[in-house]
Amino acid sequence: MRSYKGYAGTVEFEEDDLVFHGRVVGIRDLVTYEASTAEGLVKAFRDSVEDYLSFCAEQGKEPEKPFSGKLALRTTPEIHDLVSRAAASDGKSVNQWISDTLADAASKRVEAGWTRVRS
Repeated sequence: MRSYKGYAGTVEFEEDDLVFHGRVVGIRDLVTYEASTAEGLVKAFRDSVEDYLSFCAEQGKEPEKPFSGKLALRTTPEIHDLVSRAAASDGKSVNQWISDTLADAASKRVEAGWTRVRS
């Protein structure tokens, strides 16, 4: 889904109900949308972002901004050295290696948690 006012969203299709749905990603607040057509989903996404921004304004609350993608990390010199060597052995930059490793670990954790919630 293209971003709208800096916000991005997921797109999923629920085959049993024949409906598209998604949620705004990169913020902790829960903002969802759904529609029965792809065109409707784009409109629903934009409407949900507008509703979220309006709700925040009504509440006098600053709306959350999407994550920037920048993550500051402090570690020990020994771990820094290990990470550097692991990245080199994979032919990656330290940044790319950390990003790939965190994405893999986070995906496994989230999927494991999701499975427990659904069971």
